[in-house]
Amino acid sequence: MPVRQGGKFYAQVLLDLNRYRLLEEMAEKQGKKVTALIREFTYEALEDRLPASEYKAAEAADTALWAESVRRRVQGRMRAKSEAAV
Repeated sequence: MPVRQGGKFYAQVLLDLNRYRLLEEMAEKQGKKVTALIREFTYEALEDRLPASEYKAAEAADTALWAESVRRRVQGRMRAKSEAAV
């Protein structure tokens, strides 16, 4: 079972050496981290293989979760600021 990290899941994947090196080269050329590239590939594969409505619904739900997370962090910072001022 993958480990939860915030609103995301941490999944470990073992890749063979030479194909990982290909990913490193691609990521470097694009100015990205390897993990970001793997995430993009994963999401693209899901989008290609699932019905559009199913993928779009999951994407919208993830976007809403992210927005809620940001909102809670902003509220927490504002609360901490106001408590520190008292």
